[in-house]
Amino acid sequence: MKTMLKMITAALMLLPATATNTNNMNTIKNDTRVFKIDPTINAQDVRFTNRFGIELAGHLYLPAGFDAGKRYAAVAVCGPFGAVKEQSSGLYAQELARRGYVAVAFDPSYTGESGGTPRYVASPDINTEDFCAAVDFLTLLPYVDGGKIGIVGICGWGGLALNAAAVDPRIRATVSSTMYDMHRVTANGYFDSADNADARDAMRAQLAEQRLKDAQRNAPETAGGVPDVLPEDAPQFMKDYHAYYKTERGYHPRSLNSNAGWNKTAAISLLNTPLLAYAGEIRNAVLVVHGEKAHSRYFGETAFNMLKGDNKELIIVPGASHTDLYDNFDKIPFDQIDHFFQTYLK
Repeated sequence: MKTMLKMITAALMLLPATATNTNNMNTIKNDTRVFKIDPTINAQDVRFTNRFGIELAGHLYLPAGFDAGKRYAAVAVCGPFGAVKEQSSGLYAQELARRGYVAVAFDPSYTGESGGTPRYVASPDINTEDFCAAVDFLTLLPYVDGGKIGIVGICGWGGLALNAAAVDPRIRATVSSTMYDMHRVTANGYFDSADNADARDAMRAQLAEQRLKDAQRNAPETAGGVPDVLPEDAPQFMKDYHAYYKTERGYHPRSLNSNAGWNKTAAISLLNTPLLAYAGEIRNAVLVVHGEKAHSRYFGETAFNMLKGDNKELIIVPGASHTDLYDNFDKIPFDQIDHFFQTYLK
């Protein structure tokens, strides 16, 4: 009996503190969040594992006045593509917690503080799974109602959020904010300017050559993030990215876009794997949010036109650019996002 008690005690010590008493939860260590922190919202380091065995790092945000005896609606947040949880996704999660939701912002596989090697690669399959693993994590929390879970995907993770919603009916409501379809932009170029077999064949040849170089040197080559200095004739959306990722507004040392960027061969999977093949079969609620002046607006509008049912909504934010929906509280329609989740996570 004593041996059994020791085994049970040891097992309990290994359980994450989030499973029982929030007073014992780990606070965020070495807090490097780039947005204004709300002191009324308790934020904690958490870890969970996806179906591929990769440990994901997240920040769990609990509402002000949190009561562990209640069961809350919950939301998982990820993005933008090449960002980390200390940037835009954390801002969204904190604001949703302020409005009464349990929210987790997490780093995708192979990036940030999450696991996975080699580093800085993207996978339509694994990154979709990351969202589903976050749903697993939230569902298992004793103070979360597993029937009231939504997700928010920002930028490239907006498309991945729709992909997750198409495969996982536990996701009762999905918000896709300032979305990119990463397959479409990789395979077709911006505004579908390279949507032809010859252009894709040239890209395949270039990627095949690159992967051989990486194999020869036994290390991947990165593509570079947002440049430190832009030419004067840079398009406005690149200037907008620079204003976020390369300044105090949004720079983070673990952000790929702020630094060395993705591996060049990360484009292989994105080139070959459509993301929205079954978007039209999503039965649960979806809200697509895009900026009126966003260069990426066509991704969101195309995706929205694929959706079916009267529980789908498109919001075009007047005057907003792509990156305005990263952190601009005057542009992000949080009231409407909150109303959407209240409607479909009830």
